Amino acid sequence: MNNSSSLSRYTLILFALACGVAVANVYCAQPLLDQLSNEFGISPSTIGAVITITQLCYAAGLLLLVPLGDLVRPKKLIISQMLLYVLALTGIGLSPTVTVLFAGLAAVGLLASVTQTLVAYASALAATAERGRVVGFVQSGIVIGILLARTFAGLLTDVGGWRSVYLTSGALMLLLVGLLYRALPHVERPMASLSYPKLLRSTLLLFVQERTLLVRGGLAILIFASFSILWSSLVLPLSAAPYSLSHTAIGAFGLAGAAGALSAAKAGRLADRGWGQRTTGIALVLLTASWLFIGLTERSLLGLIVGIILLDLAVQAVHVTKKAMIMAVRPEAKSRLTAAYMMFYSIGSATGAILATNAYAAFGWIGVCILGATISAFALVFWGITRRFTRQAGEADVA
Repeated sequence: MNNSSSLSRYTLILFALACGVAVANVYCAQPLLDQLSNEFGISPSTIGAVITITQLCYAAGLLLLVPLGDLVRPKKLIISQMLLYVLALTGIGLSPTVTVLFAGLAAVGLLASVTQTLVAYASALAATAERGRVVGFVQSGIVIGILLARTFAGLLTDVGGWRSVYLTSGALMLLLVGLLYRALPHVERPMASLSYPKLLRSTLLLFVQERTLLVRGGLAILIFASFSILWSSLVLPLSAAPYSLSHTAIGAFGLAGAAGALSAAKAGRLADRGWGQRTTGIALVLLTASWLFIGLTERSLLGLIVGIILLDLAVQAVHVTKKAMIMAVRPEAKSRLTAAYMMFYSIGSATGAILATNAYAAFGWIGVCILGATISAFALVFWGITRRFTRQAGEADVA
């Protein structure tokens, strides 16, 4: 990074690693849905609520916790939140009843919002000319964490049961707390001179004041609904006949998604060069096309792998370009803008999860694929319409 950036290479990598591990806990349950359903007596048609609860609480964390990064020192906020996170993960791993399980998952969702505090902090430390690259790099850590969560969870479940997933993750988080405490820079920067209630109010007002936020947020709902539709329901056909795959094998499909996410890591650099809209359009075409390959799942696992790579490449490319743009709107309110934008992400993910498991219960895998393709196509149409509007409003063709 150039001399105007306060982030060393090591610190940037640690940002990405911390984000990936923190957010992975939100998605660890996805390949475990069948085991959770059996152990706690949750019906297959409503097991998607496990994901939905976590995502809705994640949205609450975005609203209630992430804006604090503009009010208190981000390092203090990050360390405190991650220590509480360790306790929540331990609670899930030891949960004796479905009530305790859901309470733990809700706490994990709330506290996982620390990932966005990390992203906003990294963006604030980055040089203006490289903000897109920095956001893209850290965001890649988040997406790879989301995808490799399935591999991690599937492997540990087959070895030590589903509870070992959360207990091991709690230990990793505790290790990260120590590394972050030593590595996060002490940087003095202006903080918002607001009370906490006024800070929350100012965050909500962004939805009214910033048209760009609403447009980008609407697209985020659609792309992450499509993303969640695939990953929330994929365990169901793969664990059933004729495949009857183990949790380790099912989790390994996350590696294909990670490959797609890594391929999209340069999207932030394209945004820095002013090619954000072009990148978004191409990515949304790929997102819609990916469902043609995903639809072959019950006949060809190779087709599924191709579809996963395309879908995750597309989602990551759109997300990085849009997020870089959002955080450039008001430099003094990066944490609040991040919180506001990512609330759309959580709404999309939560909606996709519950729609997917219901579609699978009613219409099987073909119903899931039609649902995903329809939402992806609508995202492409939405982008085309809003792109025309933003050009009329004079916005630049970036992010």
